[in-house]
Amino acid sequence: DMFCTPMINVADEFQIPSYLFFTSSAATLGFWFHLQSLHDEQRKDVAEITGWDFELIVSSFINPVPAGVWPGVTRTKEGATDFIDFAAGFRQTKGILINTFRELEPHALRSLSDGKFPPVYPVGPLLNMKSDDGHVGSDQSIQKSDILEWLDDQPPSSVVFLCFGSMGSFDEAQVKEIACALEQSGQRFLWSLRQPEPKGKMGMPSDYADVKLVLPEGFLDQTAGIGKVIGWAPQVAILAHPAVGGFVSHCGWNSTLESLWCGVPIATWPLYAEQQLNAFGLVKELGLGVEIKIDYKKDSEVVSSEEIERGIRRVMEKDSDIRAR
Repeated sequence: DMFCTPMINVADEFQIPSYLFFTSSAATLGFWFHLQSLHDEQRKDVAEITGWDFELIVSSFINPVPAGVWPGVTRTKEGATDFIDFAAGFRQTKGILINTFRELEPHALRSLSDGKFPPVYPVGPLLNMKSDDGHVGSDQSIQKSDILEWLDDQPPSSVVFLCFGSMGSFDEAQVKEIACALEQSGQRFLWSLRQPEPKGKMGMPSDYADVKLVLPEGFLDQTAGIGKVIGWAPQVAILAHPAVGGFVSHCGWNSTLESLWCGVPIATWPLYAEQQLNAFGLVKELGLGVEIKIDYKKDSEVVSSEEIERGIRRVMEKDSDIRAR
């Protein structure tokens, strides 16, 4: 596991070879190796780099990588040090298995095969296509059936699906902007809306007891013919449904692979961790996504309904280059 590198020393004591399973992209792996080289070989402290306009030339990316899309942990000395130490541990392994595939990241994988790193093995996409299956009769099973029945009634590739992962949620001001964008677009939609934990409290988002309390007045009535607001979402089953034609996503790597596997274009709205790097790769490197935001920093801004609507319209374009890819 990519966060268990101290176990490599234990394995070495018993003369057991260590292999790493890296669960994000090959480009992200190259980014961490690059930061580790800057720190260890050039004595540069990335946490002290100021200005969102600063760019790094990273071999696993075709384009310079702006500071605005670096993982948030790089902005603190402690966080950057932890991940640099992880990257140093990666180099001690006998090989690295990456959840990606050559057709998706040819440049990044070539950059990691120059002899400076352990051998890399693209073993993806590894997907759990039954991850949403609940027990028959369970609340999740009932919710899933209701959602899929609604999708069955929609035309092919007509629905934009909005979902931001197991940790993704927004405050009331941002929820209202999303609602306005959906109403203004006139687009059929399925929106997984989760309630954040109270400020200052750590925890997973949950379902609202009553979504009407957070949505603009009249929104559910005005969009009843074209949209559905849900809580928990059986994401894989939704993306695989023929009615879904676009995905507004936080760009977690698993979600990205699921969307690509199902042939659903992505509108990027990253929230945390390495998701900004993933969004940058999808939009600027691979041409497989459209931008709502790339460098979004949660709790620091409210994305306007106009920006959201523009991204939704673009990701749902029927003859776009992204859809063709």
